[in-house]
Amino acid sequence: MARLRYLSNVVTLELDRSKCNGCRMCVAVCPHAVLAVADGSAEIVDRDACMECGACMTNCEPGALSVEVGVGCVTAVIKGAISGTEANCCCGGDDCCE
Repeated sequence: MARLRYLSNVVTLELDRSKCNGCRMCVAVCPHAVLAVADGSAEIVDRDACMECGACMTNCEPGALSVEVGVGCVTAVIKGAISGTEANCCCGGDDCCE
């Protein structure tokens, strides 16, 4: 499958490697292979593929990962799929992704 992209360098995903215990849960739950574990700690290997779904952060017991869930276009895609309408990510303005 082609690598999905939104916009370069806008993802809110952050990793505090000092908190990581190397459990690999983030790797297991990430739908776009954004993370990997090397030398006993997670690392972000493809930041721009992150869709800000929050699965990694939610499943990170030591709290090494943080991301602002729902700020990207993934919110519009999910809302469109649930409501049966076209995804509308205007990426600006007051009514974006509503």
